[in-house]
Amino acid sequence: MTKHSPKAQESVEKAMHKMKEGKLESGKSHQKVTNPKQAIAIGLSEAKKAGAKVPKKKSS
Repeated sequence: MTKHSPKAQESVEKAMHKMKEGKLESGKSHQKVTNPKQAIAIGLSEAKKAGAKVPKKKSS
């Protein structure tokens, strides 16, 4: 498992919390997010936009 910067970890934590409350929405469609993996992806994406260091996705 990759190690992310503290700022990225905080962003993912906030996204997970919003998802558990039922307030996290996906991009343009604004549908509720119920999948934890999708919540993590949204958190990492927000962190990347904010300038946090996020490692690239590993290719298989």
